[in-house]
Amino acid sequence: MPIIEVKDLVRDYTITSGLVRRNKKTINAVRGISFSVERGEIFGLLGQNGAGKTTTIKMLITMLAPTSGTCKVLGYNTFGQEKMIRDKVNFIFGGEYGLYRRLSARDNLKYFANLYKVPLDTRDKYIDELLEMVGLSDRADTRVETFSKGMTQRVQIARGLINNPEVLFLDEPTVGLDPLGAETLRGIVKEANKRGTTILLTTHNMYEADELCNRIAIIKDGVFLDLDTPANIKARSDTKTTLEITLTKNPLNIATISGVSHVASSEKDGLTSLRVSCQSDNAISQVLAVIEPTTIKSFKNEVATLEDAYIQLVKGASE
Repeated sequence: MPIIEVKDLVRDYTITSGLVRRNKKTINAVRGISFSVERGEIFGLLGQNGAGKTTTIKMLITMLAPTSGTCKVLGYNTFGQEKMIRDKVNFIFGGEYGLYRRLSARDNLKYFANLYKVPLDTRDKYIDELLEMVGLSDRADTRVETFSKGMTQRVQIARGLINNPEVLFLDEPTVGLDPLGAETLRGIVKEANKRGTTILLTTHNMYEADELCNRIAIIKDGVFLDLDTPANIKARSDTKTTLEITLTKNPLNIATISGVSHVASSEKDGLTSLRVSCQSDNAISQVLAVIEPTTIKSFKNEVATLEDAYIQLVKGASE
């Protein structure tokens, strides 16, 4: 039996406005999505801000009631049977919230262990194991308010595992972290998964989703655009090759070349950086033909990424 089962899930919000609050507007945050997550999976939800990712997670962790549809975790309905779920799952929202900053890392974990009724005879040993796992054994008795953002997020992960949850929900766990801090946190997520925890995460980081997730769902305006393994989603993309080029002069009209599906550009220190998604070798040749060779500072040719596939799906859904 899947550890998470969602079928035709809908969540609407009603917003009132005006001086006497008579004007009402319905927001369709989630519009009939269906999916399941198997035990031991890392499942990813990808989408723009406002796509419905956090609303979906809040329904799964029993914080929001669905408007309609089926939403089950561990075989129980998240609304109506929430007491059967809450002590078996945990969640972490991105950012530095969810901890008491004037307490040490160890005291934070003791506090949350007591809330989850972790047996006292095993509590302290388990806390030591979690602190070692997240690399904070040497800072265990230091106040969290002195920690960097990355260290704080590591305490958050330990806090999320304090009840040894069957399912851990992570909402943008690496948001705001530097590359090294994000890499460290991804390693901790992998280790938690190896220990048997099923993980559902949201992220804007396509590299992170590709590295961590067994399967991903891409959501836009509360509807799934695709759901599959990262490899299969990339394989279905029209983009086959991506060119990354740094130039001293920005060529015109690359986006109009036949076979070019997307062009992203940025300017810095008098140089133009281009990321050009091409659907064929002929498109690559045409792109290079319009660029003056003497203006090229760097050039890289790579196979299509999950980011390319994501952009194509989201842009295509908007057209």
